[in-house]
Amino acid sequence: MKVRITVAGKEFEAEFDDNDTADAVAELLPIEANASVWGDEIYFEIPVSLAQNPDAIAEVPVGAIAYWPPGNAMCIFFGPTPVSTGDTPRAYSPVNEFGRIISDATELRGVRNGARVTVEKA
Repeated sequence: MKVRITVAGKEFEAEFDDNDTADAVAELLPIEANASVWGDEIYFEIPVSLAQNPDAIAEVPVGAIAYWPPGNAMCIFFGPTPVSTGDTPRAYSPVNEFGRIISDATELRGVRNGARVTVEKA
């Protein structure tokens, strides 16, 4: 599924995978929230509680969109986080990856805590 993510007025093309996590998040669209920033990751709480998938991972590619079960949060990774050991994004704990930013996710650098985020079907 194609989606549009707008953060602090910048639009990003994205797509959700075909999996249970993506389906659960897609049912919530549109989502509006205020971003929290943690290194080169933004995240925000969403109104769904999902279990950690058996294939959940901590190290994800740049542009990954994931769900973080302990925080009921949607996460967008665009570079290293405080727990990364190199240039690869790393979540605080395993996440359910369910999509990706198609456009240049590194353009999220500079987003501040509290920035408005909208996720909607494209």
